[in-house]
Amino acid sequence: MISDIDDTKAPLLDHLIELRRRLLWCVATLLGGFFICLYFAKPIFAILVQPLLKAGQGKLIYTDIFEAFFVEVKVAFFAALMISFPVFATQIWKFVAPGLYAKEKKAFLPFLVMTPFFFIGGASFAYFVAMPWALKFLLGFTGNVGGVTQEALPAIGNYLNFVTRFLFGFGVAFLTPVLLMVLERAGIVTREQLAKSRRYAIVIAAAVSAVLTPPDVVSMLLLLVPLYALYEFAILAIRLTHWRAARRAQTASDSAGKSVGPKTPPGGGRVGDSGPISLDSESGGAKGHYPEA
Repeated sequence: MISDIDDTKAPLLDHLIELRRRLLWCVATLLGGFFICLYFAKPIFAILVQPLLKAGQGKLIYTDIFEAFFVEVKVAFFAALMISFPVFATQIWKFVAPGLYAKEKKAFLPFLVMTPFFFIGGASFAYFVAMPWALKFLLGFTGNVGGVTQEALPAIGNYLNFVTRFLFGFGVAFLTPVLLMVLERAGIVTREQLAKSRRYAIVIAAAVSAVLTPPDVVSMLLLLVPLYALYEFAILAIRLTHWRAARRAQTASDSAGKSVGPKTPPGGGRVGDSGPISLDSESGGAKGHYPEA
C-alpha cells in the first residue's frame, strides 16, 4: 500500500547519502552487466547484423587495427545499458518517491511502469521494420557508374554507430506518449493545447527525426511518421483518461444520491395525525393541540 509523504524532513546530508547509495547501485549494475555482455559480445553483435544480412550485405570490414576490439567493447556497453535500464528507473523512483504524496505516487507510477515497454517497442520497430528498409535503400547505390564499379563495404564501427543511433533514437522517440501524458497530468499542458499545436508538433518531430537518425531522407521519414502518430495517440489517450475519470465521478455522484434518498415530510409522511392540527372524527371539526385558554 502506498503511504503518504513523511511528516519529518530529512537534512541535506541524508539526501546526499541516499543519492550516493542509489548511484552506486546503478554503477554496480552497469559494470556487472558490462562484463557479462563483454563475454557475449560476439553473439550480441551477430544479432545486430541480421538486418544487414536481410538487406543483402554479407560483408563488414575494419581498417583500423583496434577497431574490432573497440566495437566489442561498445557492443557490451550498449547491451549493458539496455538491460540495466529497469534498475536505473527503479533506483530513481526509490529516491524520488519519498518526497511525493500518495496521490502523486499513484499518478506517476503507471507512467514509470510503461516507460520500458514503450522503449522496447520503439527499438523493436527500428530493428524489424525501419533498419531493413533504410539499409535496403542505402545499399542500393552499388553498381557500375561511368565504367567504375561502385561497391558498398561498410566498416564495422560505422555500422555499429548506425545501429545504436537507430535503436536508441526510436526507443526514445516512442516515449513521446508517456512524456506528454506526464506533462498533462502535472498541469503543464492541456489536451486542448496539444490539439491546437499539431503544426508545431510536425516541425518538432521532423527536427527530432533529423537529429536521432542517420543523415538520409528515408531514415528521417521512418521516424517522423510514427513519431507524429504517437503524438496523436497521446492526445487520444488523454481524452480517454478524462472520459473515464468523468464516468467514475458521475457513477460516484449517482450512487451517493441514491444512498441519501428523498427527505421525508414532518411526521414521517403520514397524512392523518402528522401536523399540529388534526381532525376530530367525533365532532367533525378541527381540534387543535394548543393549550386551552
